[in-house]
Amino acid sequence: MYRTIALALVASLAATPLAAEIRIAHVYGKTGPLEAYAKQSHDGLMLGLEYATDGTMEIDGEPIVVIEKDTQLKPDIGKALLAEAYGDDDAHIAVGPVSSGVALAMLPVAQEYERLLIVEPAVADSITGENWNRYIFRTGRNSSQDAISNAVALGGEGVTVATLAQDYAFGRDGVAAFKEALEATGATVAHEEYVPTDTTDFTAAAERIFQAMGDIEGEKKLFIIWAGGGNPMGKINAMDPSRFGIEIATGGNILAALTAHKELPGMEGATYYYYEIPQNPVNEWLVKTHFERYGTPPDFFTAGGMSAGMAIVEAIRKAGGAEDTEALITAMEGMEWETPKGTMRFRPEDHQALQTMYHFRTEVQEDKDYGVPVLVREIGIEDMNIPVRN
Repeated sequence: MYRTIALALVASLAATPLAAEIRIAHVYGKTGPLEAYAKQSHDGLMLGLEYATDGTMEIDGEPIVVIEKDTQLKPDIGKALLAEAYGDDDAHIAVGPVSSGVALAMLPVAQEYERLLIVEPAVADSITGENWNRYIFRTGRNSSQDAISNAVALGGEGVTVATLAQDYAFGRDGVAAFKEALEATGATVAHEEYVPTDTTDFTAAAERIFQAMGDIEGEKKLFIIWAGGGNPMGKINAMDPSRFGIEIATGGNILAALTAHKELPGMEGATYYYYEIPQNPVNEWLVKTHFERYGTPPDFFTAGGMSAGMAIVEAIRKAGGAEDTEALITAMEGMEWETPKGTMRFRPEDHQALQTMYHFRTEVQEDKDYGVPVLVREIGIEDMNIPVRN
């Protein structure tokens, strides 16, 4: 009898984990055209978890385990991997992806499994808009935040704008939001141009823009919305749009893409992040630590990934653990937390993180091999009326 009880006890102990784990799945496009974005996002996520846990990588004594999965920027793969993360890996929370198209495929999976998906850094409005469900939170900015901040920076009475964007969710949502935001400034949009994501020859698109804008009087801008390689700014600038009185304008981007900005000193726009702009203790730590570990400054999506990591830790602490999704949702709706960009706030209506953006003017500086986005002014949460679209 005693032997039977002892064996049963041993079997029970063997089946019980020695310590509970907090399992976070990072489902993102590690390979493909947005690989640089992905690496920044993952580095930032890990730094955010480290910072928020004071280097322990534990929350209330439970270790954090991060599971990585590569979507390869393919919606069907992203969808399958998220289901695998929730189902086979029993992930409490997932983070990602990089691509808006992949994100849209992943959203219903979170709802099916009733687990949280923190979208970072995919941008399309529809993610927290028409395709949203209550298990979706987004720390990354959305297209409307990009659009409204750029409209504030670029718009005004008598300004005429043409747009050039990639022909998929990110580009089309971005232009739609930008047009809507420009209306409030008195500016008008004269022409929209959409090209395939892998376009490298912009001659035909530029000629159509020049033709549409050439005879218009007043201030004229070509606003470019672009992600990944093949950035068209340098190529279009080489076609001399100034002969038609057209100025190129764009939002901020990763450091590698800012090399094209060096040809356009004085160009203005709005950006999500540049490491020298925010002045707060979190960003100071991020910049210092990133230089120490990688020899480079943190970039656009490093700050975003860090914001997601810090949000996860704050939410789990507020909810008293990672197991109860409903408690996490309650904790996160309206939650404010600190990030490299300062305070962010999850809006209860659609779980979009409201956050500061930055109006910049490009400068050429001797020690930089790219155009430096120098702060003109902060565009705070209260300065942007971000529509609720869900």
